[in-house]
Amino acid sequence: MPTLDWIGKKAVVNHHREVPYRLIHCDKDKSVGDPDAGNLLVQGDNLEALKALLPYYAGKVKCIYIDPPYNTGNEGWVYNDNVNSPEIKAWLGATVGKEAEDLSRHDKWLCMMYPRLRLLREFLREDGIIFVSIDENEEHRLRLALEEIFGATNFIADIVWKARQFNDARSLSGISKDHERILAFRRSYDTEAFVGLERSMEKFSNPDNDPRGPWMSRSILGLANSKARPNLHYSFTDPDTGWSFSPPENAGWRYSKETMADK
Repeated sequence: MPTLDWIGKKAVVNHHREVPYRLIHCDKDKSVGDPDAGNLLVQGDNLEALKALLPYYAGKVKCIYIDPPYNTGNEGWVYNDNVNSPEIKAWLGATVGKEAEDLSRHDKWLCMMYPRLRLLREFLREDGIIFVSIDENEEHRLRLALEEIFGATNFIADIVWKARQFNDARSLSGISKDHERILAFRRSYDTEAFVGLERSMEKFSNPDNDPRGPWMSRSILGLANSKARPNLHYSFTDPDTGWSFSPPENAGWRYSKETMADK
């Protein structure tokens, strides 16, 4: 199987085993709700926090979702999205040693992520799944790291979702950047990842006795503006009410007038 290599990998590949176990201390002044409910908000280094929680939750967690730094280099956010923060620099120097001076930001990011991902795998049940949010800055490196840790056969999906709604989300390349990703992996290949829900017919009906059977009302707007697809911009009249409908300029109908008439 192809492997991912980077400066500092040898120092961190088993670093999660060297992280000492620590005790989590409860701050009663900031605690709310039932103390036996099992809900925890842990403040501190997440690597140390994971190791502290491991004795209690190893092999017991069914679903993990993490939203790690995307390594964009942006230092102006609420949290530092840059691996050059003083805390990470200090940790790299202590863990990786002299090699840390030669690391690129991608090397640093992988050094930071790898031991945390190794620990997270130990939390999962045999039928457990982990979801990791990321964008194009580290998505390809993250997937290879996850394949090494969880196994390539345990990859479930690369989920693409629309993260931005405004018109101009161009990156330095000049191409609009609208999407982010969520990588999903399971712990064991023998488990069924997603069972799904039974299809419900509650939203389907047939008030007009359509011979094709029950149907459900859905939006018929498309994504093409009037300049790109003028044939998708027209008005039609509801035969029952006599009301006329037209699409907005930036989103025409999904079908042409001829296709709409056939349907």
